[in-house]
Amino acid sequence: MESPEPTNATILLMGLRRGGKSSICKVVFHNMQPLDTLYLESTSKPTSEQFSSLIDLSVMELPGQLNYFEPTYDSERLFSSVGALVYVIDSQDEYLNALTNLSMIIEYAYKVNPKIHIEVLIHKIDGLSEDYRIDAQRDIMQRTGDELLDLGLEGVQVSFYLTSIFDHSIYEAFSRIVQKLIPELPSLENMLDSLVVHSSIDKVFLFDVNSKIYVATDSSPVDIQTYEVCAEFIDITIDLDDLYVDNDRKIIKDNGVKAISCLSNGSVLYLKQMIRGLALVALIRNDDASEEQQDMDEVLTIIDYNVNCFKKALAKMWEAAKLAPPSIE
Repeated sequence: MESPEPTNATILLMGLRRGGKSSICKVVFHNMQPLDTLYLESTSKPTSEQFSSLIDLSVMELPGQLNYFEPTYDSERLFSSVGALVYVIDSQDEYLNALTNLSMIIEYAYKVNPKIHIEVLIHKIDGLSEDYRIDAQRDIMQRTGDELLDLGLEGVQVSFYLTSIFDHSIYEAFSRIVQKLIPELPSLENMLDSLVVHSSIDKVFLFDVNSKIYVATDSSPVDIQTYEVCAEFIDITIDLDDLYVDNDRKIIKDNGVKAISCLSNGSVLYLKQMIRGLALVALIRNDDASEEQQDMDEVLTIIDYNVNCFKKALAKMWEAAKLAPPSIE
């Protein structure tokens, strides 16, 4: 199997057989409906897919039955080129063998690549009660910590996520994982914070349109309901985009897709197309029901100007990152 290009940010998806790795890839990166994943066959050989967004991302899935430590398998080359190791644990199955396997992989991967991000998805939680989810997460975190302590790896940072393909939790997890691979993330967050402060915006996301992963957001806490509303607004905008055509269609396309929607609670959703398959989606709260429409028009005019400035800065940031020489580890 070929290693990913060194210029790509690479996510390695691992776990035991039937853990849900292929389903995750199909739902997040190929927009497959979750119920359709029931008919997927078990992965028999390593697969690799490329995605271009703010960063060029490679997602590699390794089958659970593969022995990564065979002499014929170049594990050192594989792990040395990976930015994040994502290990999927089936929370509805007996997971002790998975935790032992995870510890072995972490020990080897960390030795080869100390800068690798270790991410654990406690998956298929949709079939568990709320109490059992918390208990399973606590147990898995405790056992993983004990295993790593026995191996002398107590300094390794491991992140845990409760996930399911039947809700937005898998997108939230992958958003946080991908963000760790973006070198410009601090600058992006500062730019989005500035946009929020100067534009009367409550919350803003920078989405990858295809996957609904948000590659950046402002520094305020992420509310999952706000994320869900913004992500669904992207789908609605795309579905409606080609339904209506007018004489100014070419001008609209040249400037990028833009959509504004007023919610029943008075809040406003704002979407503007960015570069490389990205879209900025903002939530503007309007708690004062008596506020005149003219005031909201003024707010949206200011937001338009500031978002265009952000788009230009984003394009410059991407160009600078593209020209920068890769860092030597």
